[in-house]
Amino acid sequence: MDTSRYEAASGAGSVFGIVVIVVGALVIVGALIWAVRLGIRVKQREPRTPRAGEHPTLPDSGPVHETRQRREPDEVPRAEETGRRLTPHELGSSGSRRSEDQSRPRWDPGSGGSFGSGGAGGR
Repeated sequence: MDTSRYEAASGAGSVFGIVVIVVGALVIVGALIWAVRLGIRVKQREPRTPRAGEHPTLPDSGPVHETRQRREPDEVPRAEETGRRLTPHELGSSGSRRSEDQSRPRWDPGSGGSFGSGGAGGR
């Protein structure tokens, strides 16, 4: 007779566990449905994306206020010149100056390809 009570008690415990899992799953599904509906409402309040003809276009003269120039970094004074080591706050911002040679750099024939491989590259 004791075993039947034990089996009934263990059966009730497993049913209770199943009920807890089902209720938890329903809560999670409800939260996901709520989140999707909230996202849809937020998306509907946003302004629409511009159509193809509404995008801004470049003027015929090209981009405005664009300049191309080669820059060279400012040299950092060496410790031998100042007589002491410079601290970071004495260096200031890393500035640059306009290079005297404004020609566009090109690859030298026979020089390395990308990453300095020195090989023929993609030939």
